[in-house]
Amino acid sequence: MISLSIQVEPFPIVEPLIVRLQESGTEARSQHDAVLLDIDGHRREYNFQGFSFVVRTPPDECIDGDVLLVLPGQTSAHRLIRASSHHNTLLVTEQCDQLCVMCSQPPKKYHTDLFDQFAVAAALAPQGAMIGISGGEPLLHKTRLFEMITKVAVERPDIRFHVLTNGQHLEPSDVETIFQLGRERILWGVPLYSANRNTHDRIVGKDGAFARLELGLVTLMRAGASVELRTVVLQQNWSDLPDLATFINTRLGFISVWALMQLERIGYGRMNWDSSFQDTSTEFEQIRRAVDIATARGIRTSLYNFPLCSVPPEYRDFAPSTISDWKRKYLEFCTDCGARGTCGGFFQWYSHNEGFAALGPL
Repeated sequence: MISLSIQVEPFPIVEPLIVRLQESGTEARSQHDAVLLDIDGHRREYNFQGFSFVVRTPPDECIDGDVLLVLPGQTSAHRLIRASSHHNTLLVTEQCDQLCVMCSQPPKKYHTDLFDQFAVAAALAPQGAMIGISGGEPLLHKTRLFEMITKVAVERPDIRFHVLTNGQHLEPSDVETIFQLGRERILWGVPLYSANRNTHDRIVGKDGAFARLELGLVTLMRAGASVELRTVVLQQNWSDLPDLATFINTRLGFISVWALMQLERIGYGRMNWDSSFQDTSTEFEQIRRAVDIATARGIRTSLYNFPLCSVPPEYRDFAPSTISDWKRKYLEFCTDCGARGTCGGFFQWYSHNEGFAALGPL
């Protein structure tokens, strides 16, 4: 597992600080760059605006170009952007207005506004980066989120965003803003768990959520937005998947992709694992029917977080490697698997004792 924090020596600041580590050249490329001076074992010393900025990390770890969030009084900085990775996500809030049975990031009541710092960090990302925006529910702070994305779009038009949202806070008045931000700049990841509104509402723990989501999806459609519809496969919606595929075909044909997702065993997902995890390695029929229905009408469909050995051969092309590098692992039997190069593996917190029953090397 790759750590998203990094040890730093105390730095004299009173406000959150964004620092990009620069290990080539002797001149800072921006006011946020810390230029490497010396490496001594685990200790790396940088020059940051005339001050000594010290990071402690294994000598063989590549951190050149990484963007850190340093908080006052803390000796651990957050690695917001890892320059060598394609899996960078900004957790902009931990507040949420749903209680999904499988939530991997259980909500908290408090919120710290770091949108200004996130905007700086995103603008320091490598060329052409795709940056995730996650929560909690980012659109609980919709005005600040739109301000951040707009600012980055002006400074770095090459940067794209993948915004994960429950879609319930989008209003008709947002259409123009979303349109101006651009279809190519933002991919909206929006969850829909069933075509049955009662089932969807039970899964997300909120009455009326389905109805609000419908309005949000209409807003995205009118804005010409690029939408990734996301459905976590659960025992609670297993029998509904073919009907959901039909619903998407008939009502939501504007989406860019429908992602059927395996459950992540962390947070509420771990607490509710026994009552929610659906073993698709032993029973795939509902997935098969849903994929066939969707693709027959031209809906691009993908299987996220599915180890390839849990998918029948004829459906493996639908299963790209999607688990972020920092939380991905492989099991012992993966060592000799011929598909390891293209398989996304398992979440770091997956337990094979409670997981898929019918796996093995391909």
